[in-house]
Amino acid sequence: MAMQAHEIEAMIREALPDAKVEIRDLAGDGDHYSAIVVSESFRGLSRVKQHQLVYDALKGRMGGVLHALALQTSAP
Repeated sequence: MAMQAHEIEAMIREALPDAKVEIRDLAGDGDHYSAIVVSESFRGLSRVKQHQLVYDALKGRMGGVLHALALQTSAP
């Protein structure tokens, strides 16, 4: 069962309301996406911590329903 890009975006925005989110379906299969997430919440955090916040927002779907997510994060 694949996820839609709008579902991923909505989950990230729910956890990080100020985030600017751009999702791209890399393979057209609903399993391989890239995401660019810019949020003030990332300021002062390591890249690993930033990515963890995004993965937490996906509530355990990473590696299951969502097979692959190439992630770029930054503070504004």
